[in-house]
Amino acid sequence: MQRSNVLTKPNNKAVKRSRLWNNIVQYRYMYVLAIPGILFFLLFKFVPMWGLILAFLEYNPYTGFAGSQWVGLKHFKELFGDRNFYIMLRNTFAINLFGLVLMFPVPIFLSLMLNEVRHEVFKKLNQSIVYLPHFLSWVVVVSMTFFILSSDVGIVNKLLSDAGLEQMTFLSEPNYFWGLITLQNMWKEAGWGTIIFLAAMAGVDPQRYEAAVVDGASRFRQIWHITLPAIRPTIVILLILRLGHMADVGFEQVLLMMNPLVISVAEVFDTYAYTHGILKGQVSVGVTVGMFKGVVGLILVLTSNYTVKKMGQEGIY
Repeated sequence: MQRSNVLTKPNNKAVKRSRLWNNIVQYRYMYVLAIPGILFFLLFKFVPMWGLILAFLEYNPYTGFAGSQWVGLKHFKELFGDRNFYIMLRNTFAINLFGLVLMFPVPIFLSLMLNEVRHEVFKKLNQSIVYLPHFLSWVVVVSMTFFILSSDVGIVNKLLSDAGLEQMTFLSEPNYFWGLITLQNMWKEAGWGTIIFLAAMAGVDPQRYEAAVVDGASRFRQIWHITLPAIRPTIVILLILRLGHMADVGFEQVLLMMNPLVISVAEVFDTYAYTHGILKGQVSVGVTVGMFKGVVGLILVLTSNYTVKKMGQEGIY
């Protein structure tokens, strides 16, 4: 019996190799198409990870890696001991929570509305319009915000002044900062976020809607009982991936919107890494902040994925 088992093991491995090779040959064009994406992740995601060692060095660009002093967890202790650490943590998570609660549902709602449009030309036109803001740079978006809301040249304050009302300092009021960041993100990215949801809706079997119409279901009932359940896996996956970026904030957007009057609510980990890593030349500090953000994102992804699977939904793995 033992001899027969030993003899069958190489055969099983050979069968698996044969199946793998047949699979590669059968789907060879798919693998070829995947090569650019694989190379991208290898070159720009995995290879640069060796640079994380900078977080444990007192990096000196003149002596390089080999000549830099090993300091262990010194930079992490300094980061966690910084008097602004909890302020940055609060601001980062607050901005992301605003985006998660207010921004994340908007592309879903917008996709549902676009999916209900039956006139194809009108539908395509609206899709193109809502996509356009995504291609604008943050410099343009912030300039538009300044043109609309600033105290001196802002259109809103000019209208308030003409109406005899008191002008409002939108851009220098800390209480408005998180809301403005969220509104900018919503205007710029909501339309682009509909692409994935519309693609998921396109895969729903039309016969299900026809059967619902025969049963007398209204359009709202069709959305609630057919469309939303069909895109639920997509919503869950995107939500998990969004939670993985809870420690990330749009650096360029925040940097452009920041001013001394709102620094208490605008300082985040990204601007901290820029100030110390680039302006002050403390590269190791910038890498430390990046590693901390990556660890937080990994923990949130693993936790949320585990929770979702416990609830009976499909996770990302």
